Amino acid sequence: MRRRLLHIIEAPERALYLFRDQLLVVAVRRIILMKPWFYLLMLVLMQLAGLLPAEVLGKDTARMEKLNITSPAFAAGGAIPARYTCDGEGISPQLAIGTIPSGTKSLALIMDDPDAPMGTWVHWVVWNLPAQTREIQENSLPAGASQGKNSWSRNSYGGPCPPSGTHRYFFKLYALDRVLNLGASADKSNLERAMEGHTLARGELMGTYRRR
Repeated sequence: MRRRLLHIIEAPERALYLFRDQLLVVAVRRIILMKPWFYLLMLVLMQLAGLLPAEVLGKDTARMEKLNITSPAFAAGGAIPARYTCDGEGISPQLAIGTIPSGTKSLALIMDDPDAPMGTWVHWVVWNLPAQTREIQENSLPAGASQGKNSWSRNSYGGPCPPSGTHRYFFKLYALDRVLNLGASADKSNLERAMEGHTLARGELMGTYRRR
């Protein structure tokens, strides 16, 4: 975000079209020259308010479409059955995917636990799910999909296994405008970097689990 805003400051003419009144244009130019920090703050506030067009800040900040991801195994915000955890078979649950935006070339999926005591624990990293995928079967992946390393350094699904209390588990789905070229050693951070500037829509499903 900071890099994009700095780019705007270096080329302020891209944002000035927002102000059609010539007097305001002059005033804004003076603010940019005399108080760049004020200009930066103004852009941040306008972006938060949804008043700044995506063309000014670039593709990554465009209002993103929302994907619908659900599971017949548990309701959004509900408890994940033990079958899909370390207390059961530890297999991945069935997931259903709603309508995806046009131009989608592939889908990616990340499952993580932000409540882990040592920081976010990554359970599943998947990319290059075919764009036509509308269902991910239990304990399976569509042909062509690739799995990266989770926090156990395994290229597979790892079920919830909280050391104590109730943890939240987020299944995050991304629609991308390209097929990714990542190796088997790629992890969540590698996937997120590869997706930058190529995400058309995203959605998430959250489930909880507390050990028996």
